[in-house]
Amino acid sequence: MGTRVALDAMGGDRGPAVNVEGAVAAARELGVSILLVGIEEELSRSLQGHSTNGLGIAICHAPETVGMDEFPSATLRRKKHSSIRVGLELVKKGDADAFISAGNTGAVMATALITLGPLPGVERPAIALIVPTLRGHSILLDVGATVDCKPRHLLQFAIMGEVYARQVMGKTSPTVGLLSIGEEESKGNELTREAFKELEEEVSINFTGNVEGREVFSGAADVIVCDGFTGNIALKIIESAADFFTVLLKEELAKGLVGKAGAALARGAFGRFKKRVDYSEYGGAPLLGVQGVCIIGHGRSTAKAIKNAIRVAAECVENRVIEHIREGIAVS
Repeated sequence: MGTRVALDAMGGDRGPAVNVEGAVAAARELGVSILLVGIEEELSRSLQGHSTNGLGIAICHAPETVGMDEFPSATLRRKKHSSIRVGLELVKKGDADAFISAGNTGAVMATALITLGPLPGVERPAIALIVPTLRGHSILLDVGATVDCKPRHLLQFAIMGEVYARQVMGKTSPTVGLLSIGEEESKGNELTREAFKELEEEVSINFTGNVEGREVFSGAADVIVCDGFTGNIALKIIESAADFFTVLLKEELAKGLVGKAGAALARGAFGRFKKRVDYSEYGGAPLLGVQGVCIIGHGRSTAKAIKNAIRVAAECVENRVIEHIREGIAVS
């Protein structure tokens, strides 16, 4: 039996239509089975516009939805039948191998912790972001799950990130760096200085020292760890920088005949550039540290992003990421 993915089809800024389109594309191209979780009537209506013959797509009714601006604690108490809760329950019961949502990030994290529970030995979860670099890709975590961290949390993030880089990204001996304000061990705040010591002493990872912000895109380390507060700021800067340079490039190339001619000649290169910086190519970010595969998508996810988030989920399942993280934490 192939990978079964539960998709929160009500999540995200663009509504069910985009989620359904991405799910259909993933089922057709990746051969996965997908459970669309949400309001049955709306999802059936969206599915009517697609040919689904031979595709493993089914609907699982969830009568409640979670708004992007709702407080996570409130949704846990009041919305027991939300598309987020129902989808995660499917993973817990073994009816799905993974869950994906582009909806309310806080609600997804809180519900995943309550429904699936943390992995043994993991005190705090981490959201892992794939970052394009000059050497390929790196993984940055945490980018928002755990705002206030202790040094041992950063150590756990490092172990989980190292497993993901090895098992999913195919890196043989991933290097691990600590995001800080200087290369020297003495640089940084109390958290990074203490975390440095713990990371240095951990024999199961290849810790190479501190990584400065300017080194993130150079590929200085395969795995870069930080607290969720710092990581979320970095995430937003990365997103805005990618948008800024894409828009700026288009504006400049549209000026004058020379620019337009150059743009036409370099269309292939610009297409490759966009692909490398476009978040939709990376799909979603895994929430590491819970007992099940849970992928968090961007709120403005397109159908392409949803399809790629499903691909990421399938890769995590096929490479048994949860089992390997459990083993890695146990021996640390």
